Amino acid sequence: MPQKLVVGLGNPGREYERTRHNVGFMVLDEIARRRGVEFSSGQANAWTAKVRGDGGVPLAILAKPATFMNLSGRAVTALKGFYKIEVPEILIITDDANLPLGRLRARARGSEGGHNGLRSIAEQLGTLEYPRLRVGVGRGDVRRDLADHVLAGFDPDEQEEISRAVERAANAADVFIADGIVKVMNTFNTGESGPAPDNP
Repeated sequence: MPQKLVVGLGNPGREYERTRHNVGFMVLDEIARRRGVEFSSGQANAWTAKVRGDGGVPLAILAKPATFMNLSGRAVTALKGFYKIEVPEILIITDDANLPLGRLRARARGSEGGHNGLRSIAEQLGTLEYPRLRVGVGRGDVRRDLADHVLAGFDPDEQEEISRAVERAANAADVFIADGIVKVMNTFNTGESGPAPDNP
């Protein structure tokens, strides 16, 4: 089984920690917590952690780019090159204001949908043919500037729903590591939570 690269998108800095735009980081933190691994400053201007299987077999690199969202592609392409991982084995996890709060949508390819992080990745990889998992953060008041919305935190009445979404997204990442993006799409695009496999 080829090693995977799972990248959660977000902005570095304490002021961004629990904002909508940082859901990707939140999912990566949940995966690391489950796996008992810690992030450290690694290659390609990113925080990385290694997931290993039985006998220490490398399964995945977890990565949170230390660049800001708009430059995410630089970290992704550098990680891809350093670890020699092919594009189909890279999963990008990000927020999506066009999806209802808590909804997950996995795709093997697609447009950036106006998301600056995904645009940067497409530009740097030179392709839109990379797996991605979007986590819905809701649009809120359409009269509010979108940038202000995604850089804001979740309302108190949204906390439970987004916590469940982060858990489901971490489940989806585990399925990707074990079985790839098609299994993720078949399981999570139907609205099912999907079990986290044991030591995939």
